[in-house]
Amino acid sequence: MAAVVTPICTWLVAACLSAACDADEHKQKHCFPGGSGAGGGAMFAQGRERRRLGARRRGAARSGMAMAVALQAERSVIEKKKPDIKQRRVVVTGMGVVTPLGHDPDVFYNNLLDGVSGISEIERFDCSNFPTRIAGEIKSFSTDGWVAPKLAKRMDKFMLYLITAGKKALENGGLTEELGNELDKTRCGVLIGSAMGGMKVFNDAIEALRVSYKKMNPFCVPFATTNMGSAILAMDLGWMGPNYSISTACATSNFCILNAANHIRRGEVDVMLCGGSDAPLIPIGLGGFVACRALSQRNSDPTKASRPWDMDRDGFVMGEGAGVLVLEELEHAKERGAKIYAEFLGGSFTCDAYHMTEPHPEGRGITLCIENALADAGVAREEINYVNAHATSTQSGDLKEYEAIVRCFGQNPQLRVNSTKSMTGHLIGAAGGIEAVASIQAIRTGWVHPNLNLENPENIVDVGVLVGPQKERCEVNVALSNSFGFGGHNSSILFAPFK
Repeated sequence: MAAVVTPICTWLVAACLSAACDADEHKQKHCFPGGSGAGGGAMFAQGRERRRLGARRRGAARSGMAMAVALQAERSVIEKKKPDIKQRRVVVTGMGVVTPLGHDPDVFYNNLLDGVSGISEIERFDCSNFPTRIAGEIKSFSTDGWVAPKLAKRMDKFMLYLITAGKKALENGGLTEELGNELDKTRCGVLIGSAMGGMKVFNDAIEALRVSYKKMNPFCVPFATTNMGSAILAMDLGWMGPNYSISTACATSNFCILNAANHIRRGEVDVMLCGGSDAPLIPIGLGGFVACRALSQRNSDPTKASRPWDMDRDGFVMGEGAGVLVLEELEHAKERGAKIYAEFLGGSFTCDAYHMTEPHPEGRGITLCIENALADAGVAREEINYVNAHATSTQSGDLKEYEAIVRCFGQNPQLRVNSTKSMTGHLIGAAGGIEAVASIQAIRTGWVHPNLNLENPENIVDVGVLVGPQKERCEVNVALSNSFGFGGHNSSILFAPFK
């Protein structure tokens, strides 16, 4: 019925509008106001231009018939251009990291497999008066060759980590400058978020303001905002596709990765840089989390401080760094001969809608998030055999996530679960980025890293599900990576071997 009615209605509307415009030349230019938000208005405007070129004096009926045909043609073009989301597969073709355990994906993962801890005493500033004096602090980092020296002096570290990890991901993905110039840059985007943004830059501006506003860094506002890292990286690369940041506390990276993948799935772009970056290790950052009473105070034994699911855990350990992926549409990756590390299958977001910092007591939001992620990816529960858990080493968070994981996948005897944070600490908005890299590396290598410091497991925890103190063989079928954040933000994403 719609196929019959629509052309007739279109013909009548077009004929009436045409006649009205032809009857009054002065009013004609107001019949189709430019910049209309409706698609129909834009198409009628095209019809106006055609009339101006030679059809203005024709009969109203004849003009209306031409308009109807034009509209049908436009509709046909739009329908043909609409992408088939199910047919656009997304693959991982590059990885970049800046972490307490190394700044190369292989070095980073080998340290994880070897059970090396990146947690140590904080050296960047005097924290002797703080009850927590340990963190996953990056001791050695250089922007040489990655960031222009002039910018490197002015930028916050979260931006330096972001840009460096982003460019390393491109290099890892074979997207050299020469090949990058051959890309359609209107179909390349950057979506790398941050939970905390430029804390140091903003803090320095406040200190300068105590003297005078004239002492403030003129870049303090733009360099403090979470979006500016992605923006500067895009300017450097000339990438004109989607460019923004997402800030959902500790779930930031997963939100960015899934949204980036969806831009590719919808046919809007072919390549996306995505992930997260944070540099919260400054006095105000440490002090803020101390005030929340969220941090471990095991200062005498830093490497033992982060201990997910262990009875003796006393809070999480802060970390810093960045994790970035190159996501690419499959056919685009094949055409340029890219090395494919894994396939991105899908994911989900939910909200606990319960408490600012505590998870829902029944884990409803987490369970819903996992179930929705499986549905989005078209994956059955029994296909999941590896979970890189959010597990931060907090009392309630570890257990609520564990219960949700067992509720969803407890019937799978092959299930292996671990926490990267037992060795890196919690990189806040960057956590999901480096944990996505860890999940992909598990797929590539066939090894899952150990859970460090799981010496006295909680009674409800089945140690047969959790990876032990040594790396283990695991031929990953589908990997699930969870990230949850203050505010009740939940996120789950899934990767699998490319086949």
